Amino acid sequence: MTILAGLISLGGCSLMPDYERPIAPVPAAWPDGIKLKTTTRLGISDWHNYFPDPRLQALIAAALENNRDLRIATARIAEARAQYGIQFADRFPNFNVTGSRTASLTPSGASSSGAAVQSQRYDVAVTLVSFELDFWGRVSSLNAFARASYLSTEAAQQAFRLSLISDVANAYLSLLELGERAGFASATLKARAKTRELVSRRRDAGVSSDMDYLQAEGAYQAAVAELANLERQRSAAENLLNLLLGKPMAEMKDLPDGRALADQGITPGMIAGLPAEVLLKRPDVLAAEQKLIAANANIGAARAAFFPRITLVGSAGTASRTLAGLFDAGSGAWSFQPALSIPLFDAGRTSANVDIAEARKVIAVAEYEKAIQQSFREVADLLGASGKLTGQLDAQTANARAQNERLRLAEARFKAGVVSHLEVLDAQREAYAAVQAETQVRRAWLTVATQLYKALAGESNDSAGN
Repeated sequence: MTILAGLISLGGCSLMPDYERPIAPVPAAWPDGIKLKTTTRLGISDWHNYFPDPRLQALIAAALENNRDLRIATARIAEARAQYGIQFADRFPNFNVTGSRTASLTPSGASSSGAAVQSQRYDVAVTLVSFELDFWGRVSSLNAFARASYLSTEAAQQAFRLSLISDVANAYLSLLELGERAGFASATLKARAKTRELVSRRRDAGVSSDMDYLQAEGAYQAAVAELANLERQRSAAENLLNLLLGKPMAEMKDLPDGRALADQGITPGMIAGLPAEVLLKRPDVLAAEQKLIAANANIGAARAAFFPRITLVGSAGTASRTLAGLFDAGSGAWSFQPALSIPLFDAGRTSANVDIAEARKVIAVAEYEKAIQQSFREVADLLGASGKLTGQLDAQTANARAQNERLRLAEARFKAGVVSHLEVLDAQREAYAAVQAETQVRRAWLTVATQLYKALAGESNDSAGN
């Protein structure tokens, strides 16, 4: 065993290039106007605190448990981990214990002595399976490649986990938005039905004209169509949420009550720091970097193919012509079969494999840099949109209050006979549009806040726990 340990230690030479992380191809600072608050690092498992709505929390937990795509991503981690384990085992010798009996009969016609010859042999041995001495680092490079591939798969699963949480939150918020808009459309439909009834009675009394009634009828039918459209969209949003959850939401028992759209309490967790400090912790960027490390390791394995390969095969044990004599004195037996393979001529195959490995590293570098650039743009867009939408939401809320007040006054003046129904109809349309727009802008702001969780959440110590 001491000799084998010494042989293993000889494989200290490596032809794998030293890995150097590329410089992040993004500006050193965020664009002007984007300020990051100083808060605690936002981790992957912090979704409980980031999304305080109890119903949304229950839905996210259900999706993390039942989503089929997440199961596939998790199974791929197990697959990559096993592949790494197989490759890691090649760095060490493998031993088998074997026992065998060999019997043969040579007929007299085939025997050199002219007499039939019968023989048998019993063997028990510890066998060294073919083991490569890793002088040039080929096996260790392949091991580094397998490890980086495993870590890349793990980071990709974390990135998918973030996407799933964000997608569930967005689908839930969309369902809330459409529900609130449908509720307001339903209330508007009832109000327009009452207005139509009032105009009908006034027409019968000769106070209003047929034109007024047709305007009221048209407004009522438009509300019917809008409500049907919102109900259709709401049904589609519920189907999407069910797909993300992995099971129908209707089958989930004891779901806690949820919050209204305006009471979600989602606060974007901004992370202080330079772009590189923030972006390099993203799981998708980490996955791209591990792919780059794997490509770098593959170059070492390809280069090592130019050099001789030394493999060892051997066994040590006992042998005897009889079973009873296996452990008698003098029954020891051994064999040792070192093999040296030296590349001679392969028509450029080995050189081409090195070229392929180096080209794939160039591709991996470009993909890594592209992932960082895309991440920078995504975060910058979201941070910029968050501030603009805050101002837009404030203005839209004020507009909705003003339009509702205008509608109240117009309806009072119409009942008093001061204005025509046309003014009421115009006020209804403006108030309805203002309230619907306010809900849509609020939903857009919450969408940005949800996407910021996906864009800024990175590795945390307990990321694997939830």
